[in-house]
Amino acid sequence: MQLVCLDLEGVLVPEIWIEFAQRTGIPELRRTTRDEPDYDKLMKFRLDLLKQHKLGLPDIQKVIGEMGPMAGAKDFLDALRRDFQVIILSDTFYEFAMPLMAQLGMPTLFCHKLEADKEGFLVNYHLRMPNQKKEAVQRFKEINFKVIAAGDSYNDTAMLGEAHAGILFHPPQNVIDEFPQFPVTMNYTELRAEIDKASKRI
Repeated sequence: MQLVCLDLEGVLVPEIWIEFAQRTGIPELRRTTRDEPDYDKLMKFRLDLLKQHKLGLPDIQKVIGEMGPMAGAKDFLDALRRDFQVIILSDTFYEFAMPLMAQLGMPTLFCHKLEADKEGFLVNYHLRMPNQKKEAVQRFKEINFKVIAAGDSYNDTAMLGEAHAGILFHPPQNVIDEFPQFPVTMNYTELRAEIDKASKRI
């Protein structure tokens, strides 16, 4: 039995924080782990910034719902789900991702949780577990799935390395250079072809 695990941001939907920063006109929200490697510090900075701008969870979900998936993502995912079991493994949060999941036909998503107060302001975040993408692939293998995984960035490479076949999708050049063991695809046609090739091999 084969299973395809896909990253979400940069593969099926835009990078949520960067897109959200552009749409709200709050450039500080573009800050990522490349700028602040301490994830806990980064998330607390983001939550404080949202509260300063009086953006509660309903406001955030409305903006995210207006983003939409990447061009061609839904058609690609619909076709893939006809031939494979597919699970989205992401380091985003359910409360952010669900408006986009609805536009993608509600695929299965494993990610993290946010906590809001009674006024709707975000006050905390809860990781499901550390390194959850790699851990999920390990568990799928233990229950006898052959796993094909695809992602676009550094935080996907542990998942790709753990899978029976790992594929990079439209990655930045520094990721291509650092992880030459993974085939590189630049569009959905190439990604589907590489998934099909891996399916015959594993």
